[in-house]
Amino acid sequence: MADREALSYEQARDELTSVVKRLEAGGLSLEQSLDLWERGERLAAICGEWLEGARARLTAAMAAHDAAEAPGAPAGREPGKGNGAGNGETPF
Repeated sequence: MADREALSYEQARDELTSVVKRLEAGGLSLEQSLDLWERGERLAAICGEWLEGARARLTAAMAAHDAAEAPGAPAGREPGKGNGAGNGETPF
């Protein structure tokens, strides 16, 4: 059985697409259909693991970016740029 380390996300996704097409086409025995269904479940789980890993990486990158911003500055704004700091605007 191929696992996450053996298949890239794209490989697992493409094989899953193929499995679904074969199941939708019909003409398979019950045993063949069950085997394909089980393979599809494993492939879907592999895709899910890759996506969870990607989500965790994005979350970590966003947290690192937020931590790198100036202390006390509102997220997404530079100090002194449109946030009322020293330019005559009300800071709310």
